[in-house]
Amino acid sequence: MPLGYTLAMIKPSACRKNHVGPILAMINQADFRISAIRSTKLTKEEAERFYEMHRGKEFYDDLCEFMSSGSIIALLLEKENAIEDFRKLIGNTNPEMAEEGTVRKRFAESLQKNAIHGADSPENAKREADFFFNQRERY
Repeated sequence: MPLGYTLAMIKPSACRKNHVGPILAMINQADFRISAIRSTKLTKEEAERFYEMHRGKEFYDDLCEFMSSGSIIALLLEKENAIEDFRKLIGNTNPEMAEEGTVRKRFAESLQKNAIHGADSPENAKREADFFFNQRERY
């Protein structure tokens, strides 16, 4: 895997509201290359495993329930400074604090239903990419 990648996940609420196309367009316009993409539905157990680092936190159970409530789109994105640039594109986790023009400002419903996930570190990007994609699926 070349340097400069991140994992993104369009969340169930954004998928349900047909925001996938506009979100993908924003990603494309920001010059990210999609090197892997998958539409899937997480089981509750898969969501619990994906968000393991938050186990024991107040929001963990609700987050896992929400993330397993409908389809998601997992994306492996490439670009120089991928993690930093993607975090800037999606905006603050709290959509009320997100900057205008960001994915979350445009499409988030709430702090939990914030439309999209983006890895926050190279270690998490690798772990999350490995969760969704085997090496053969990455191009």
